[in-house]
Amino acid sequence: MSLSGSTKKGKKYQNTIPTNEAGFGKMIPILKEYINNKAENIPKKQLGPFKTDASIYQTPPKSGLRITWVGHSSLLIEIDGKRILTDPVWSDRVSFSQLFGPKRFFQPPVALDDLPPLDAVIVSHDHYDHLDKNTIKYFAGKSTPFYCSLGVGQYLKSWGILENYIFEMDWGDSAMIDHDIVLTAAPARHFSGRGVVNRNETLWSSFVIKGPKHNIFFGADSGYSPDFKEIGEAYGPFDLAMLEIGAYGTYWPDIHMGPDNASNANIDVKGKLMMPLHWGTFSLSPHAWFEPIERLIKYGKDKNIQLFIPKPGEPTEVKEYNSEWWKEYLS
Repeated sequence: MSLSGSTKKGKKYQNTIPTNEAGFGKMIPILKEYINNKAENIPKKQLGPFKTDASIYQTPPKSGLRITWVGHSSLLIEIDGKRILTDPVWSDRVSFSQLFGPKRFFQPPVALDDLPPLDAVIVSHDHYDHLDKNTIKYFAGKSTPFYCSLGVGQYLKSWGILENYIFEMDWGDSAMIDHDIVLTAAPARHFSGRGVVNRNETLWSSFVIKGPKHNIFFGADSGYSPDFKEIGEAYGPFDLAMLEIGAYGTYWPDIHMGPDNASNANIDVKGKLMMPLHWGTFSLSPHAWFEPIERLIKYGKDKNIQLFIPKPGEPTEVKEYNSEWWKEYLS
């Protein structure tokens, strides 16, 4: 079984099922939700600093699978001898300006200069918290291959990524990373756009990363949908499913899952372990900054899901593990 490609209506990419993207019509109720919100969106205590011991990268992981969570959806994945960076965001703010917009709770634990040599960078979609101009420019002129959703390559090229190293992918497309890893773009239920006028003119994707020994799933941003079951049937089971749990709200359940549906998605894709992404780094919605992870732990127990929750910046071999790092920052 393989997944079919994306569909378009005019210039606009479509989700596989009808999706409310919380557009202009929801603006007033969303603003009211923010104004009336009393939750601790931003940590009262400063998080970190977290520091990565980059010397660890000189020794390959014993299991063949090791993850460094840089924050949000930025991961350094070491899988079967290859190193892959996902949705790299090193800037202070995820916004069109570094003067305002959501600001990170802690500095990136590892400097871009201290990263080990990379075999690939994956960019799931073009939102500011996943596609960061300043970070991408760091890779300008380098020979690191970029794998991205359809249409996202235009940004990479304009910021200096060499055209021969940009590989745009539609849902169902596969590409080789070196000769060992098969990367497959898969559907997600989301939307795209970096401005008011170009909404959904580039594609959004999740990714299957399959090596000789390990098979993992990078869910990126997605609301809950039947796509997860199809991905599980076509490409699962997965040694690790990395799924977003944060930035949910009353008015956008179709585009961000939250911890309950994320744990259901892990079951659907047949994830042996689940790693939570997209939380604890930026305030993008009305819930408390620690609420997603606390809820996920409860759902994990209720649904018998094994969790992998490493500390920011700590290269960690993949196995059932909860660092509980956030607890020391609770009021």
